[in-house]
Amino acid sequence: MLNLFPLVIVGLFVGLVGGMFGVGGGIILIPALTEVLGPNQHVYQSTAMMVNLFVAIPAAYQHHCMRAVEVATVLRIIPFAVVSVVAGVAVSELRFFAGEGEAYLRGIFGFFLFSCATYDVYRLLRRRKTDAAGDTTPPATNRPKWGDVAAVALPTGFAAGLLGVGGGILAVPLQRRFLHTPIRTAIANSAAIIIATSFAGALVKNFAVMSEIEEPLDPLLLAMVLIPTAIVGSLVGSRFTHRVPERLVKAGFDLLLLLAAIRLTVSAVRSLA
Repeated sequence: MLNLFPLVIVGLFVGLVGGMFGVGGGIILIPALTEVLGPNQHVYQSTAMMVNLFVAIPAAYQHHCMRAVEVATVLRIIPFAVVSVVAGVAVSELRFFAGEGEAYLRGIFGFFLFSCATYDVYRLLRRRKTDAAGDTTPPATNRPKWGDVAAVALPTGFAAGLLGVGGGILAVPLQRRFLHTPIRTAIANSAAIIIATSFAGALVKNFAVMSEIEEPLDPLLLAMVLIPTAIVGSLVGSRFTHRVPERLVKAGFDLLLLLAAIRLTVSAVRSLA
């Protein structure tokens, strides 16, 4: 807390990325806090869940004003996601995942993100080849099947609780995969979903962390420094989503997936080396 300027910049960047791509920002915030303040994974996850909430609220509002949020879809996803985020937090608190075990989780998650990104790039290249024949992807529906809803919500919530991320890093590609949701709509829906998952996750994770650490206000103090600029960044970033060409938004999101995957995987390998 002695050097606030880097934290202010981190909050702004997290808000920009979160607002533009429909992610809470924890996937960037946790590695950034580790670089600035040193390792303290559980405290940073608690902080990230609080920041994710304040990134998602203004972003969801902006997307709603643009009529991009599919309310019926979001309302179906949220109950599954909230239950799974609590389960994810509970698993993250197991003794097995303390210490070096946390590095295994980061490595597995990094590999999964890499898989999502490469599959998304494959779909983009395939779409270019089939544009002349017409798009055969099934249209999105306002009343998706419950099985497809669960396929989106359960991994999203579990990852959010387990790793302290907003969950949008999964919610966006999974919506596109199972619900056939357009990229901008998936980002808008994700922002709305993150409000619920971050709120539930922050309550459970902070209760667990504050009962264990010697200075229980650390996550709250960090969040108070990060949240103001994160809100500003989120408002700006969510506007960019609807002003930037769709292919550029899609490419940017795929790049974000790849960077996050590389960062998590390299960090895990170094921890286990």
